[in-house]
Amino acid sequence: MSDFSNLLTTSIKDSISAWLKEDVPSFDYGGFVVGKTPELAILYGKSSGVLAGVPFFEEVFRQVDCNVEWLLNEGEYFEPIKEIARVKGKACNILLGERTALNIIARCSGIATRCKKCIDKKKAHNYHGIISGTRKTTPEKYGMLIGGADTHRMDLSSMIMLKDNHIWSQGSITDSIKKARRVGGFSLKLEIECRNESEAEEAIQAGANIIMLDNLRGESLKSCAKSLKERWQGKREFLIEASGGITEENINEYFSPCKN
Repeated sequence: MSDFSNLLTTSIKDSISAWLKEDVPSFDYGGFVVGKTPELAILYGKSSGVLAGVPFFEEVFRQVDCNVEWLLNEGEYFEPIKEIARVKGKACNILLGERTALNIIARCSGIATRCKKCIDKKKAHNYHGIISGTRKTTPEKYGMLIGGADTHRMDLSSMIMLKDNHIWSQGSITDSIKKARRVGGFSLKLEIECRNESEAEEAIQAGANIIMLDNLRGESLKSCAKSLKERWQGKREFLIEASGGITEENINEYFSPCKN
């Protein structure tokens, strides 16, 4: 598996410093009670899943002067009860970083695990499209990568995405796209949220790269996607994205060759 930790910049240090400060803004009373006795803490996986969030966990404990030894590689699937890591340091320091580190790795691993389950379903149904997550923050995006999902856009600047409120403010999809193109240039992809086939038609005609069919399900979604692909075949290149209400339980409904 690729080492995704190489994607992370030094900003991770600033984020973790802020999270630690939020957890202990003044006095650490519990740390005073336990003192500076050298201790060993063990991280156990108590439910099956994919390990993700290793660099965040490590940075938390680095900042509180503790050492982490990993017994499992990031991205590995494990069954409970599994010993995953050992943390060595002064008792007060281990407990100072404990809650922040556990919150991060539990959330990141949970997201990676859910992503892997969805990717496994995709493979089982021989679906060749993309499964992506639209959450815009770290460590959520990192967890998606570890679980095998696409990260979608990373932030508001990495792709132009116009939703219903943007469009309503301009009066039409066409006017919104023209205005966005003037400032975004040719290099940024443009995605438009559409509620029905008519809006999707207007967006494609105006030059959208990605059509997000929001909150359409079942046969209405399949019919709309199929109709758009057939009508514009050989005329325009665009992706069709389904969004809204997709869960691990119903994701099978969205696997079809007309949706990307």
